Amino acid sequence: MSCFDPNAVLRVGLPVVLVVAGALIDADGRVLLARRPAGKAMAGLWEFPGGKVQAGETPEAALIRELAEELGIDTAASCLAPLSFASHSYETFHLLMPLYVCRVWQGTPRMLEHQALAWVTPNRMGDYAMPPADRPLVAMLRDFL
Repeated sequence: MSCFDPNAVLRVGLPVVLVVAGALIDADGRVLLARRPAGKAMAGLWEFPGGKVQAGETPEAALIRELAEELGIDTAASCLAPLSFASHSYETFHLLMPLYVCRVWQGTPRMLEHQALAWVTPNRMGDYAMPPADRPLVAMLRDFL
């Protein structure tokens, strides 16, 4: 397999948006995917929970905040392990998204902002339609698990 993608577009001069994502892994080795709600960009696609890093916020603090806001769970920076990152150009911005693995949290994830949640085995994650930036992370996470 070649790393050359003739369809890849390198867009220069786009603003870089820092977003953080978490791969929550349960005791059975399944990963939590969240379906983007109607009314948001890429509605209906499945993603790793997370969101934008705010000014003055570390990626870890942003992920802890986002997991509380989106899923109603609590975790700590010491429970987050950086695994990989996505770097992807969309039409109007370039996304930089670190992915953290989290196996320890308090509470039960629930839909506070998403259409649906799904606990998915690593070999089935590719069956879920995801935003382009998330897709390469699936293979890395599957290899890790």
